[in-house]
Amino acid sequence: MNITLIGMDIAKHVFQLCGANQAGKVIMRRRLSRDNLLMHLAQQSPCCIAMEACGSANYWAREIQKLGHEVKLISPQFVKPFVKGNKNDYRDAEAIVEAASRPQMRFVTPKTIDQQDIQSLLRVREGHVTMRTKLVNQLRGLLAEYGYIVPQGLSALRERLPKLLDRQVENELSPLMKALLEQQYQLWQSLDQQITVCETQLKAIVKQDERCQRLMEVEGIGTITAAAIVALVGNGAGFKNGRHFSAYVGLVPRQHSSGNTQKLLGISKRGDEYVRRMLIHGARSVVIRAGKKTDQRSRWIQGLVAKVGMNRATVALANKNARIAMALLLHGEAYRRAA
Repeated sequence: MNITLIGMDIAKHVFQLCGANQAGKVIMRRRLSRDNLLMHLAQQSPCCIAMEACGSANYWAREIQKLGHEVKLISPQFVKPFVKGNKNDYRDAEAIVEAASRPQMRFVTPKTIDQQDIQSLLRVREGHVTMRTKLVNQLRGLLAEYGYIVPQGLSALRERLPKLLDRQVENELSPLMKALLEQQYQLWQSLDQQITVCETQLKAIVKQDERCQRLMEVEGIGTITAAAIVALVGNGAGFKNGRHFSAYVGLVPRQHSSGNTQKLLGISKRGDEYVRRMLIHGARSVVIRAGKKTDQRSRWIQGLVAKVGMNRATVALANKNARIAMALLLHGEAYRRAA
């Protein structure tokens, strides 16, 4: 019988293939090098090829789709229960076949080049911001050892540091320490420039993407959040509705229920941490400003804050924004504000 499903365990240099026929019986096992993989798949009759959604999976999904095959990506956590015995490449490939053949299995939509470009830009910017935060904290710690305590915030340190580094001014800092801090300050300025460049590129991309423009109409979703959502889900084709998306990014309660006992815990925090964090930061900004507004949405937020507190109201609004964002992507409609 012909092969209808291939499970592929991917790595950097070696790839393990496990092929099954329509009855689910394994009839092919093959180990291929990176150079020979696409050549072998090009000779294979069109079938479904399943992989774990891990590093380089999106690249291979695009390349394999060009050969006429259907590609399915599976979250690794859904593959692990099907691994039999000790872990090795063949067992992993066989487990992928078992998981992909399940009718209720949930799959991940492969990212396009544009989505990966946006995601890469966001990751680079986040790396620069993280480095700047570490650098600023280091500068504060070093200055504290010399008796200089600087108020919180980048602006306070950015204003005071050049004065402390002035070699014409006598203070508690030695010439060696001033030179060391000056090097770190130059690195800080370089990181600021890199962050500005990334943000300028993001704004240009978002301005040309009508999906991002529609998402940014929602209060609490700005340039970075809109770009992050589009980079993660594209047009939202992999989701049935907004409720599935909010669960996907971990903005719904964990559940530990049995029988008639329903027990809800804190949010699950599953999925993409970056998108969830951006949605919560945006929602917090809206919640803080809702007290000065009288529209329907703000009144709902005010009542929620009074009932459950600031933090829970923030997460509830982030959940709501995630659902709205997915609805806008799925239906291609513009956001209609509440009166």
